[in-house]
Amino acid sequence: MSPPTAEGARTPRVALLPSAGMGHLTPFLRLAAVLAARGCDVTLITPHPVVSAAEARHIAAFLASASPRVRSLEFRLLPFDAASATSTDPFFLQFEAIRRSAHLLGPLLASACPALSAVVTDVSLISAVAPVVAAVGLPNYVIFTSSAAMLALCVAFPSASASLGGAADTFEVPGLAALPINWLPQPLRDPGNLFTTQFVENGRELTRVDGIMINTWDALEGETLAALNAGAVAHLPPVIPVGPLPPVKPRSIPGIPWLDDQPERSVVYVSFGSRTALSAEQIRELGAGLEKSGCRFLWAAKSKKVDKEDDGVVLEELLGDDGFLRRMEGRGLVVKDWVDQDAVLAHPAVGGFLCHCGWNSVTEAAIHGVRVLAWPRHGDQRLNAWVVERGGLGTWPTEWSWEGDAELVSGEEIARRVRELVGSPDASDAAAPVGEEAVRAAEACGSSRKALDELIEKWGRQLGTRSDGMRRP
Repeated sequence: MSPPTAEGARTPRVALLPSAGMGHLTPFLRLAAVLAARGCDVTLITPHPVVSAAEARHIAAFLASASPRVRSLEFRLLPFDAASATSTDPFFLQFEAIRRSAHLLGPLLASACPALSAVVTDVSLISAVAPVVAAVGLPNYVIFTSSAAMLALCVAFPSASASLGGAADTFEVPGLAALPINWLPQPLRDPGNLFTTQFVENGRELTRVDGIMINTWDALEGETLAALNAGAVAHLPPVIPVGPLPPVKPRSIPGIPWLDDQPERSVVYVSFGSRTALSAEQIRELGAGLEKSGCRFLWAAKSKKVDKEDDGVVLEELLGDDGFLRRMEGRGLVVKDWVDQDAVLAHPAVGGFLCHCGWNSVTEAAIHGVRVLAWPRHGDQRLNAWVVERGGLGTWPTEWSWEGDAELVSGEEIARRVRELVGSPDASDAAAPVGEEAVRAAEACGSSRKALDELIEKWGRQLGTRSDGMRRP
């Protein structure tokens, strides 16, 4: 149902520009679906080529079933020599390829997207895209694809990063207080890293956009959102919580019948997201831990950052060819194919989620009130794990290693924590209030729904004003 249209307003027309990786693409697809359902015309600008097969599949499936209000516009990237950038991460390199092609967006927006109300850009691209959008005279908004806590860090980092070179073991972020240095994304400790350059440039540009949309909600991160909007971190435009954005239901991903045969709230779902790959040694310790826990489990296993490189990996080789799959038959299921994570978390058999704390995974767990055992691996995930624990959604063993650390988390430790995760009805019920608050935020009259409706109404009024001005002699 569309929101009421103010007098003089017109149908908002919004262009969305995501970047690379499922963690960045997913909130854009969800926002596109929500905006279309709320009466907006949406143009999804899709950079090509993409990094992962999952991105290509999800874009195609989304467009095949999307509202007629959603259209796609292909953005062909210029050839990019990866050797010219100081990173080997395929996703950071894709961010840079899109940024270096940003000047091509001006003619694309002017010719293919007439009468736009706004352009909504991924935060990882904003410093390169903002001048292009400004040149064609359009309002420019950002989707920040992580937590409000990470947004506070992103905005504070450009001016405070000089302190990283000293002896301090904490990093001051207004609105969050002091963070341990080892909670920061690993590349930020290297000023020459490509990601650090992008992070600093984008953090500075966030103060100059028209608004920042973020997939969170007041009940989960109210303190941090209030600090951001009060100017405690920097003089920002409005930070607009629009979460939790509901998942777009895929039609092409089959369900998992195995779950239907398991007792209620007995299964631990194990997944580290679309671009997190554990070492072979840690994968085997994880397998040993799940076996020793005695708990039922569904494990979405992955060994490569980019899913196209994972295709030839055999499960027996990945898990250690010692009969693990045979021993776990009936009690545990290991899959390598893409799963519908939202459907898994919604299933009554699932009682806990061993999770890397990618932000989309956190919001999906919250929607369904599934308790999280946080094991952050890289990037924003330690800050997100802090939000998980602080908000009552789960627990975070802060001593567990992450990408680049030499230490392994032992099978015995994993087993103990997994048993705690689903060991009693009280443990499984602990996250239920978080789920109730998340659902209320997104419902009619909820805080996030109202914030989004107000923004849509604003876009409609602005478009009407600009169009009236264009018709005057």
